[in-house]
Order: sequence, then C-alpha cells, then structure tokens
Amino acid sequence: MASANTLCKQLLGVKSAVVTGHDFYQDSYGVNHLRIHARPDKRHENDCPFCHKRCKPYDVQTRLPRIWRSLDWGGTLVEIQYRTHRILCPEHGVLVADVPWAYPGSGFTKDFDLTVGWLAVYLPRSTVSEYMRIDWETVGRCVHRTLNEIEPERSRRLDHLVNIGIDETSYRKGHKYITVVVNHDTNTVVWAAQGHGKKVLEQFYRQLTPKQLSSIRVVTGDGARWITDCVNEFTPSCERCVDPFHVVEWAMEALDEVRREVWREAHAEAMQAAKAHPRGKGRPKADDHDAKIVAAAKAKAEAIKNSAFALGKAPEHLTENQQTRIAMIAENNSRLYRAYRMKETLRLLLKIKDVGEAEAELDRWLWWASHSRIPAFKELYKKIKRHKSHILNTIRLGMSNARIEATNNKIKLIIRKAYGFRNIQKCTWSALIYGYHCLIED
Repeated sequence: MASANTLCKQLLGVKSAVVTGHDFYQDSYGVNHLRIHARPDKRHENDCPFCHKRCKPYDVQTRLPRIWRSLDWGGTLVEIQYRTHRILCPEHGVLVADVPWAYPGSGFTKDFDLTVGWLAVYLPRSTVSEYMRIDWETVGRCVHRTLNEIEPERSRRLDHLVNIGIDETSYRKGHKYITVVVNHDTNTVVWAAQGHGKKVLEQFYRQLTPKQLSSIRVVTGDGARWITDCVNEFTPSCERCVDPFHVVEWAMEALDEVRREVWREAHAEAMQAAKAHPRGKGRPKADDHDAKIVAAAKAKAEAIKNSAFALGKAPEHLTENQQTRIAMIAENNSRLYRAYRMKETLRLLLKIKDVGEAEAELDRWLWWASHSRIPAFKELYKKIKRHKSHILNTIRLGMSNARIEATNNKIKLIIRKAYGFRNIQKCTWSALIYGYHCLIED
C-alpha cells in the first residue's frame, strides 16, 4: 500500500519532486485545506526555470515559504508549500529556482493553469473566474502561461505552407481589426496580428525564410489590394485566388445601390403625386381617381423598398410572396430587374467547373456590365476585370476562403464570451492561442 506522501505525489502528477509532509487545516471561512510540503529533488533543486540548466545557488533558503494553489480534491482546497531560493543563471541572471509543479512566476500548479486555459475556450471569462475562485485578470494570465506548454516552438507553424488564406476581422467597434492567416491544408491558424493593411501583412511575410516563401503555391482572400501587393512582392510565383463569396458580395452591393437609387426615384414620384393630387376632407371614396394615383405611386415605392431580401436570394429559394415581388419588379422597373439578372448570372457562372467555359461566360458578363448603362455595375465591371485572373484561378483550383471566414466567426465568438476585456494582448490573444492555435505577434 502506498504511503500518504507517495499518494500526494502521484495525485499532483509531479515526478521530480519530494513530498516531505502534509497537514490539514480549516480557514476562517470554514474551507478545508490540504497543505502539502514538497521540494524539488536534489538533482533539480537549482534548475533555471527558463533554460532548465543546473546553476549555482545565489542565496540559501532564507525566504518565507511560498504557497502554490493546486486543483481542488473534492471540497478540499489543495496547496503546495516550499521555501524557495534564488540561483545565478549565466544566461538569464539572478532568479528564483525552478519548481517542477508550476510555471515560472505562477502562483498555481501547472494542472491548475491548464484547466483554466481549457475552460476559457468554452466558457465566459466571468464564469471561469467564479468557478475556479480566482480573479478576473488572473484568468488571462493563466491562459497566457499555458502557451509554451502547448506549443513551445511556434515557428514550426510556418513550415511547409502551401495553400494559405488571408483575411481581416474586427474585434471591437471603431475600426479595430486583426489580420489572420490560415493554413488550408491543416485547417489551423498559423499567424495573427493586430491591425490590417499592407504594413501588418508584411510582418508575416518577413518572418518567413526563403524556403518557406518558396513553398507557398496558393493564396486566397478577398479583393483587397494590400493582399495582392504583398503576394506579388514576396511570392510572385504563387497563384492568387479571390473567393467567389466576395465576388457575389460585390454584386450584391452594386444591386443594393441600384435598388436604393430606384427607390429614391419612386419615392420622389410618390411625393410629387401626393402634391399634384392633394387629399380632400374626410375619408377618400372608393372611386376617387386622385387617391388611387397616390396610393399606386406609394405602393410602387414601398414594393421596391421591401425587396432587398427577395433580390438577394437565389430564385430557387424564393417564397411565393418574394416571387410575386420579383415579378412586379420585372414588370414595372426594367433597370432594377436587369441588375438582378446580372447578379444572378455572375453567381451562377462562378459555379462552373470548366475554366474555359467559365472564362467565356465571364467575358460575356463583362461586356454586358460595361454596356448596362448602370453606373454601379460599370464600377463592378472594372473591379471584376481587375481580378479576372484571380477569379479564374479560384475556379480552376477549386479553392475557397470558407475556412478563414469560419475562423473569423470563432474569433468573434471567443471575444463575445470574454466580454468586458480591456487588454487585447493578454485576454483575447491568449484565448485565441489556446483555443484556435494562433501565433500572436506582440
């Protein structure tokens, strides 16, 4: 049968430590405590906490005993007590000697820090703080300390990159963004940094060695010029892809601009009709011609105003009322209906698998947009023509930016769970590192 000291050592999961004793006591709040007296073994008592090399002692054990909190055993709060001393490391200088049960500078055991980090991925920070009975700020520090344990050599994430996706997402109101790089082949985040734009993305590319740069073959993203500029500068031999989702989104923005313009015209006509046919006293009669003219003009404007969802959906997903609304637009407003058809044609040609057929259809669409006499779609024509080769690369390679868009949603989910955070580096970044394996550059 194992002794009590051996049992304590096994439950703590510490091999290179010696348990010298233990005692129970109850604090003023009536909480039961188990205090384990432990020390590193003779072989590791003078190790550096960072390089783990044996060093010379700097002073003797004259300091007050230090307490580390461990995970609770049932309803008993567990602590480890040890009288620390300092060592002199040739590389890191004078510092407190390493203890095998805790990270450097931590007041908790490694198991405690790792448990807090795991809970922080799935629970709000306030819930973790209450459940583990620690301070709000302590949660972020616990998560941050687990980084080196989970992934000590983070630079390896940048090795063997072939297909990557780049995108930015907001983490707070007021144009606060982070830039994220995802490895499509492993479906993991390999790099993230605060801010967006060419200067931020250049930090990622400048970290890569020539060998790592040469391994990149495909870069997906939206149509941002700064992504294209960085790709052309650092990896000119790779293929740039523009995600079809963003292309359709551009068409939707152009369509919505046309819809708003048409609505303003219809609304102005309704106001003019109301002025030209003023209402008389009392309730209008059923055969009142002037009232019918005004009502028809207002109904036309209202139908256009409420058609945003119908115009944005694919025809096969329209409800009966939405189909009626689209038919009404086709009958009464040819310009808006033409814009709707152009959006749908662009959406469908992006689903073509054959690159030659897709290129021919895209050329026809570009000619149609350039001769459409619709300013919004003429601007869209210029944008798509500029990214034509990138769109065709996407169709040929079958690439998508869906993974990084999903990652952005996960990032927003973590931030929402950590509502009220003040330090983006210590709280949100650490949660991203632990939960979604980001490499964060301070």
